[in-house]
Formats: sequence, C-alpha cells, structure tokens
Amino acid sequence: MTAPGNTGLKPQLRAHLTNVRSSLANTADDIAQGFFEITHNSFALLGLVVVFGVITLTARPDLRQAGETKLITWLQERQQAVIGFVEPEFVEPDAIQRATASNPKDLPQQQAAVAYWLSKKYAVAPEPLSVLVSAAFEIGQKVRLDPTLILAVMAIESGFNPFAQSPVGAQGLMQVMTKIHHDKYENFGGKLAAFDPVTNLRVGVKVLQECIARAGSVEGGLKYYVGAANLNDDGGYASKVMAEHGRLLAVVGGKRAPSTSPFYASPAPARSIPASLPAKSTAQEPASQAPEKVALLDKS
Repeated sequence: MTAPGNTGLKPQLRAHLTNVRSSLANTADDIAQGFFEITHNSFALLGLVVVFGVITLTARPDLRQAGETKLITWLQERQQAVIGFVEPEFVEPDAIQRATASNPKDLPQQQAAVAYWLSKKYAVAPEPLSVLVSAAFEIGQKVRLDPTLILAVMAIESGFNPFAQSPVGAQGLMQVMTKIHHDKYENFGGKLAAFDPVTNLRVGVKVLQECIARAGSVEGGLKYYVGAANLNDDGGYASKVMAEHGRLLAVVGGKRAPSTSPFYASPAPARSIPASLPAKSTAQEPASQAPEKVALLDKS
C-alpha cells in the first residue's frame, strides 16, 4: 500500500522547482540586460571623453605639449626602473656648436699673432683661422713638424679655402688627392671628410710628413708633396712655401712681419700627389750640399 499523502507532495515539489528555475532564469536575464546597458553606456561615455579630449588638445597645443612631456618623463622613469638606465637623448647641435671657429683672443700670444696676420693677408675671418692655427701648432708638436710650415703649405695650396678643388681632384685646405689617399680618411668617416677643415689638415700633415721623411729635407719633401719629385722644376712651389714659412716664423718670433698687402702667391699649379712615393735615391749628396732639415723640431 502506498502511504496516503505522498502522491500530493510530488506535484507540489515539481511545481516549486519549476518556480525556482523560472526565478533564476529571470534574475540572470535581468543581470545580463543590466550589464549590457551599463557597458553600452560606458562605451558611449568613453567615446565622448575621447572626442572631448581630442578637441581640447587640438585647441590647446600647450596642454598637448605638457601632456607629451609628462608621458615621456613617465616612460623614461619606467625604463630606468626596469633596465637601470636611460639612453641619452640626442640633441641637434645648434649653429654655434657646428661652426669650426673660436675666439683668437683665447689663443696663446704667438698663435693669436699668426691668426690675425693670416686673416689680414688672405682676407679670411680670424675666428675659423684660430681653430686651424691652434690645430697646426698642436699637431706639429706631436709629429715634430714646424706648425708654421704646415700653415705655409695651407696658404699656398688653397689660400685657406676649405672647399677648394683642383682640376685633377686635389681637395680641401691642403689639397690632398682624396682618391689616392682615401685610406687616410677612413678613421674620419670617409673621403667626404676631406672638406672638414681640421680633418683635411690632419691628413695633409700626414702626407707632408711622409714626403719629407722620404726626401730627407723640407724642400725635397715639398717637391714630393706637389707631385714634382721626378721633375727638374716644381714651378716654384717649394720656394713659395718656404718664403711664406719664413714670414710666419717672423710673426711667431715677434719681429716686424713683411707687409700683408695681397701677396697672394697664387696656389701652385695643382699636381697629383703620388699614391706611392718613388724609392729614395741611393746616391748620397756631399755633406756641404745636403739640404738643411728645418722641418723637424728639436726634441727638447
């Protein structure tokens, strides 16, 4: 026999469970609908904020710049916190930093006198000349070559025009054959460095030093330098350089220098500097006829 009353409970239980499921479904549906509405409204609000921000930054560039600065600062701080350092920011050099010039009054007295004398004679501003004079004295002391000889070669070769170029391709202040001596420019970034005044000076001094060492004298080295080592006549090139060298020595010595009225011994006819210097002749000149080596400085 079945207990009376059990049959009445089962339909009630099923009805109760059905009501619970229905209530849960309605609650879930209400939650989903509310979430959709909240999300939809949030996106709409975010869009309005973005549009408002763009309009504000467009109308107020000062605010945009301030924001960018703060953002960059924050990113740099984060980078520093993560990797421990910040790469230095590249700053474009201004015109003063790019200029190859200095105040001649900052030079030692002898060098300043040379810079002013060359400036007046060759109609070149003393400020860039001051850099060249200073570099010539510095390099000359290091390689034991008279700096006034270096400046004399520069004067005769180009008249201190850093962009000078001869018909055969000699370039820059000291008119070095860039195509032949391109290897000497490798440490300076390549052959275009020939038009940088100080770089051209350094390379020209190296070539001049090699020429003098091969010839055994200044005059002979100058013939090598101008490409006339195997010629009977160098066109007066060595004489012009030595004459200017003598005038510069007088300026350095504080003596009354010759007039600076346009001497402009026009640069000697450009000749190519040989890629490899001819072998030195084994024939030795008598001691009385050996040329004087005035280019090398005393060791003291």
